[in-house]
Amino acid sequence: MSDKGIIGLRFNQDQGCFTCCMETGLRIFNVDPLAHHTSFDFDSMGSLSQCEMLQRTNILALVSGGSRPKFANNSVLLYDDNISVVIVVLIFPAPVKTVRLRKDRVIVATTNQINVFSFPDKIERLFTLETRYNPLGLCEVTPIITGERHLLVYPGHKTGSVQLVDLSNTETGISSAPVTINAHQNDLACLTINQQGTMIATASVKGTLIRVWDTAKRKLLVELRRGTDPATVYCINFSRDSEFLCCSSDKGTIHIFALKDTRLNKRSSFSKIRLLGNYVESQWALANFTVPPECACICAFASRNSVIAICVDGTFHKYVFNADGNCNRECYDVFLDIASDDEFIV
Repeated sequence: MSDKGIIGLRFNQDQGCFTCCMETGLRIFNVDPLAHHTSFDFDSMGSLSQCEMLQRTNILALVSGGSRPKFANNSVLLYDDNISVVIVVLIFPAPVKTVRLRKDRVIVATTNQINVFSFPDKIERLFTLETRYNPLGLCEVTPIITGERHLLVYPGHKTGSVQLVDLSNTETGISSAPVTINAHQNDLACLTINQQGTMIATASVKGTLIRVWDTAKRKLLVELRRGTDPATVYCINFSRDSEFLCCSSDKGTIHIFALKDTRLNKRSSFSKIRLLGNYVESQWALANFTVPPECACICAFASRNSVIAICVDGTFHKYVFNADGNCNRECYDVFLDIASDDEFIV
């Protein structure tokens, strides 16, 4: 938790809004332009650790956390903001690590299970997947129901592997057999899926490489080098058209990579000397910019050529990049200043 009282930050599925879970409640912001959208105070929500928006609708999935929770941390509250009512409470045998929403599914991860529910007409458990120890609750789902592939992805039983479950072929009590991608030699630290469900990106606890995979063929598309020193990767996101990818880490640098035209990515000047190995053949970021170091943050594409980073110190950063690798600050804002009676500075 930051000194601003921020416990968790999360984009909605189209990355046009973000939620800010705090010791004092919940704030929701629009991204572009940066603007405060709505608030829920401590009296109504208590302290919260997670909030998942359903696109830009009135449905929120809430998980308590922090030092003053009003609800148990093994429950998910589905809340309808239009009528200010909790429509259902889902309770689990262990603390909830992650919740993900789609217009037809609710997915909840604990440290050793992933539970998939139907939604919204009849909310019932479809199936439960037993997982390897998953302390981060890593799991992602194709965000849009019009996506090309409807996938749930999560860490596999083998170290560093990812399992993919087809959500288009599920019935109550039955899931399709998962398929596996052996993504890394070390445990996974971060994973994400693109809007169409055709690609996933993964990073391990080592944090030096990001690998992008074709979900249909289960083959490596490109390996991207974040850096040479180990790092904790906080966030990876595809652009909406999957032409670019960005990531953040505890090194305080946001990296931007090209996926459609990988020739735009930088390479070592020794890359033509193949005897030197994979390191010099790596694809380095097309562009990058810095945020406060060791400050956890999330990042995403606001438009095709701009990237935003939102940090737990309450700051919002937006940079514009071009094909030459130039990256220029467009704005810097303090989106939350709780030292001044919760004034929002934008």
